Amino acid sequence: MIVVLAIIALVAALIVPNVINRPDQARVTTAGTDIKSISAALKMYRLDNGDYPTTTQGLKALVEKPSQPPVPGAYPPDGYLSQMPQDPWGNPYVYESTGGRFAIKSLGKDGKPGGTDLDADIDGTTR
Repeated sequence: MIVVLAIIALVAALIVPNVINRPDQARVTTAGTDIKSISAALKMYRLDNGDYPTTTQGLKALVEKPSQPPVPGAYPPDGYLSQMPQDPWGNPYVYESTGGRFAIKSLGKDGKPGGTDLDADIDGTTR
């Protein structure tokens, strides 16, 4: 019986560290997928209105029609997203626009710029 328990403990010691990291890896994957979805909504916004929302308007422009210039001329009644996007750690995505380009990123698990591993920024810059 002790031998069986020792084998179970050994197998658990090998498996548990791999399983514990999975939720955080899943969050990183989710952030990347979210960024792709937000990028698609931004591209639809640009197709409808001629340009991306300004940095000041932010991603909020995908949820409700901006009131500050440039006000979009062809804004759908339900917006482009149903709610303000947050990364898997509960922080807002960082959005910057320079007219014909935009950048979206999650600041990672720590919510601070830079970092390594799970704290590293996850970005999706497009042209």
